[in-house]
Amino acid sequence: MFVERRVLRAAVLSALCVVSAAGAASAQTPAPSARVLTLDDALTLAEKSSERVAVAAAGVARAEGGMLLARSERMPQLFGAASYDRTLKSEFEGLFDTGTTDPGGEPGEGGGDVDFSNLPFGQANVYRLGLAFSQVVYAGGRIKAQEAQASIRRDNARLNLSSANAQNTLDVAEAYFDAALTDWLVSIAEATFSQADRSLKVTTDQHAAGRQSEFELLRARVARDSLVPNVVRAKNSREVAYLRLKQLLDLPLDQPLTLTAGLDGAGLAPPARFAEALASAESSAAAPERLAVIQVGNEVKVAEQAIAIAKSERKPSINLRSDYGLVDYPNAVPNFTDWRQNWTIGVGLSVPIFDGGRIKANEAIARAGVDEARATLRLSQELDALDRASTRSDLAAALSEWEAAASTIQQAERAYTIAELRFTEGLSTQLELSDARLQLAQSQVTRAEAARNLQVRRIRLALLPSLPLAASSASQVQAQASGGNASQAPRAPASTQTAAPAGAAGVSGGR
Repeated sequence: MFVERRVLRAAVLSALCVVSAAGAASAQTPAPSARVLTLDDALTLAEKSSERVAVAAAGVARAEGGMLLARSERMPQLFGAASYDRTLKSEFEGLFDTGTTDPGGEPGEGGGDVDFSNLPFGQANVYRLGLAFSQVVYAGGRIKAQEAQASIRRDNARLNLSSANAQNTLDVAEAYFDAALTDWLVSIAEATFSQADRSLKVTTDQHAAGRQSEFELLRARVARDSLVPNVVRAKNSREVAYLRLKQLLDLPLDQPLTLTAGLDGAGLAPPARFAEALASAESSAAAPERLAVIQVGNEVKVAEQAIAIAKSERKPSINLRSDYGLVDYPNAVPNFTDWRQNWTIGVGLSVPIFDGGRIKANEAIARAGVDEARATLRLSQELDALDRASTRSDLAAALSEWEAAASTIQQAERAYTIAELRFTEGLSTQLELSDARLQLAQSQVTRAEAARNLQVRRIRLALLPSLPLAASSASQVQAQASGGNASQAPRAPASTQTAAPAGAAGVSGGR
């Protein structure tokens, strides 16, 4: 038994040594230093790392390629060709045979007085080289309409890129201020816990001196301990918010960040990057036209050009063409000295006479597309007016909330100071102190959320002319504006309502 205890003690000591060595090694490994990140720094990083912007930029390149494709139909077309044919059996074999048979003869080499070996009928080996030239002379206006469509779609793609940049800026700003808000909520939760812990110590001392009952001591301990999970939840919310911000900025997820949002500032000035645009948006009666509305208006023009393309099918088309070819019929390989030439030039005229109603159907489809595009334009204009009004209303409400929270938090701080003093002096109960602490925490959370919402809504108003429409029906409008491809349409912006239940819960737990 004694030996077993010695072995067990040695094993425990060995394990402790290993743990100590591991701790020393980890202590020697320097932790990565925190990176100070301003809002401007975050937005600059986002411009280089946004996948949404990269997709929109690819759309611009694709639209420019579409312009080149439409323009290419005006240019002359020249194609080269080369071919070799080996005839195994021919219908012309022995056709002119006079009875004399050459067992080793090639197809097309029959007997007789006439030599057909140089004719292109059933030759054993045929080599051809050729050039084909064509030039559209008149296409009824089709090419001009296609060029106009391609140009409009390129303009829309560029507008879509600007819209993607604006949406990316708003998303990053929201993520930045969300992370800054969680910093503040964690501080509030920790301060509330510290207040409850201080009250518990006072109650413990008073209970030891016989001035407080055991019931008050238990109430103080429960009030403090119930705040522990709320602090944990607030810290977890902060971790998630920071991970979201790092993901948007393509930063390492283990990179510590220190934000300089300044949400607790007394003045809370608008971010400098958006101050000029915000002042213009707040003071200007005639706001600039929304990019999303311009895109839909452009799609009306694209649909009108589709009618011109459909009508062009009723008109004649004229093409100039020329073909030049070299042909050789050697026994085995070409000798490059006996090539025969073919060269033709001509003009082709094509006029539709009867097509079973196909052209009429295409015109009807194109007109329906114009009607649909115009209705979509009216819808987008209505959604734009609604979005502008709601954004201004949200900003006014956020400013009022922030201003009201300023005086409320001052009163709550004063009330808690008095309540804590009264409780320390034995003039009030634990319930009165807890109620004052809860009111202070709630006012601090309201102030923090109001500051975050005010900054985000200021940025949204400044970016509004370039942002996508933010109504539930806007997806079909954006799909129309991007040429019917919903996957290329920028998504509607996320709600600016702060996700602060965790922080609020972390505060209200002290009730």
